[in-house]
Amino acid sequence: MELLDRYLQAIEFWLPKRQRQDIIAELSEDLRSQIEDKETELGRKLEDAEVEAVLKRCGSPLAVASRYRSQQYLIGPTLFPIYRFVLAVSLIGCVVPRFLIWIAFLLVDPAHRGYLHMENLWATVLYFAFFTTLIFAILERSGVKLQGLDTWSPRKLPPVRDPNRISRFGSLFEIAAAVVFNVWFVSIFWPGPAIDFYGVRITIAPVWQVFFWSFLFLAAANVAIAVVNLFRPYWTPRRASLRLLFDGIGAGLFCGLLKAHLLVGISASSIPAAKAIELTNLINTWIARMLPWAIVTMLVMLSFDVYRIIRLRCVHLPGSSIGPAVKDLSSPMVNGN
Repeated sequence: MELLDRYLQAIEFWLPKRQRQDIIAELSEDLRSQIEDKETELGRKLEDAEVEAVLKRCGSPLAVASRYRSQQYLIGPTLFPIYRFVLAVSLIGCVVPRFLIWIAFLLVDPAHRGYLHMENLWATVLYFAFFTTLIFAILERSGVKLQGLDTWSPRKLPPVRDPNRISRFGSLFEIAAAVVFNVWFVSIFWPGPAIDFYGVRITIAPVWQVFFWSFLFLAAANVAIAVVNLFRPYWTPRRASLRLLFDGIGAGLFCGLLKAHLLVGISASSIPAAKAIELTNLINTWIARMLPWAIVTMLVMLSFDVYRIIRLRCVHLPGSSIGPAVKDLSSPMVNGN
C-alpha cells in the first residue's frame, strides 16, 4: 500500500491542521474499503497499476484537499493552500533577514540601530503581500489550471518519510567532521599557560583547562551517539534525551566561555606593550558582545532537540501521524491475506 500511503501524505500537507487527522482517517478508511472490495471482486491483491487507477479516480491530492475547504475567498479553495504557502515563504524571506541585520547593527554598531524603520518594514511586507495576492487572484479569475492537477501520477508522489529516521550519510559526516575538528582543536588549544600562534604569544587564563576538557568530553560523547546512530538509524527517546543533555551542557559552556575573558595578554616583537594591552581588551570586549547571538543560536538548537523528544513521545498516540495510522488500518488486510 505504498502508493496509498504516499497519496494520503500528499493530501495531508494541504489540509487544515485542526481537521487533518480526522480527514485523513476518513479518507484512509474509504480508500482501503474500495481497494478491498476490488480485491474481493478479482480474488487477488491489486497490482500497483490498479491501485493507481483507483487513486486517480479520486483526483489529485490538491483537488481532494480543496473539497474540505468550504470557505470562499478572493482566491478559491483549490489555489488557497498554495497561495498561503507562497505568501508565508515570501514574507519570512523578507522580514527575517532585515530583522537579523537590525540585530547585527544593534550589537555591533548601536549608532545605526535605526536601520530597520517600522514604516519601511511594513511597506516591504505590504508590497510582497499585495503582489502575491494579485497574482493568485488573476490565476483564480482567469480559470488557468495549474500544470500537474490533471496529469499527476501516484507513482511520482514523494515517498512516505519517517521523521525519526537518521541519515547514515549525516552520521558519517558528523563523525568525520568531529574527528577532524577535534584533532585540530587539541593540537592548537592544548591547555597550557600560553599558545604560540605564528610568532604571537597568547596568554590564556587557567580556567581554560576546565573548558578544554569539558568540550573534549562533550565531543567524544556526541561522536559516540553518532556512531550508534550510524548502526541504528532511528531516534529513540533515550538517545534524543542524551543529545538534548549534551547540547544543553555545550551551550552553557560556550556561553560561559564568552563571558570568561580568557585572553590574558598578547605579546609579539612587532606589537608595542601598550598596543598589546589595548588589543587584548578589544578582543575580550568583542567576544563578550557575541553572547546575545550565542544565546539565541543555542536556544534555536535546543528547541530542535526538544521538538525531537516531543515527536518521539507522541508517535504512538492515535492519529499522531500518517505512518502509524496507515499501519493500523492495513494490518487486518495484511493478516487476512
